[in-house]
Amino acid sequence: MSGQGAKPPAKRSDIDQFLAKVKSTPPAPRHGKGRLLFAIDATMSRQPLWDQASQLQAEMLLAAGHDTGLLVQFAYYRGLLEFYHSSWVDQPERLTNEMTRVYCQAGQTQLGRTLQHMQNETRQHKVNAAVFVGDALEESAEDLYKLAGQLGLLGMPLFIFQEGYDPRVEAVYRKLAQLTGGAYCRFDAGSVAQLKELLKAVAEYAAGGYMALEDYARRHQNTRALELIRQLPSPKR
Repeated sequence: MSGQGAKPPAKRSDIDQFLAKVKSTPPAPRHGKGRLLFAIDATMSRQPLWDQASQLQAEMLLAAGHDTGLLVQFAYYRGLLEFYHSSWVDQPERLTNEMTRVYCQAGQTQLGRTLQHMQNETRQHKVNAAVFVGDALEESAEDLYKLAGQLGLLGMPLFIFQEGYDPRVEAVYRKLAQLTGGAYCRFDAGSVAQLKELLKAVAEYAAGGYMALEDYARRHQNTRALELIRQLPSPKR
């Protein structure tokens, strides 16, 4: 289900605010390698931007594994109650191959099932951050809020990227991210190329929190990230 009517473009200021939020979110305690759970909606409403977004998502996972040493899990839902998740891997090529073979199928959203899966995973072994990319919602917002609140209690922030523009979906996505201690950002056809940048920011956070992002920005001379970091309160040393 997608929103109707005119779709205002995703503003660069919205993306800046998202990146700033990621950089200022306190890192979860970690033991050993960090873990990043990456989940996507693969229902038919995402078909128009699927090929472009899917390629960027695969590139992000490849970079996350090589650059940060994260353990990564990939999950998606689509079709008639189909839900899949990979094992945790530190060889990103395995996940990118899986991701690029996924195609969209018509079906209802299963965000509640996805949030429950995230809970189960972080109870077994601490997950430092989760990402969800979607564009629609056909479930009870109140039920989702309860699941998100439980994720927040478990210390697992959820970073939500909304494709397209549906104000009702946006309101729920924003609340879900807030309840978990994560963040929200929107992208569309005009800003989909920035999705990789946003996903990479979350990977840096999952691997080492604020300090890892700051170091990454400086090493890669990312002036926009440095400008944002200067506006944030310094983390406790």
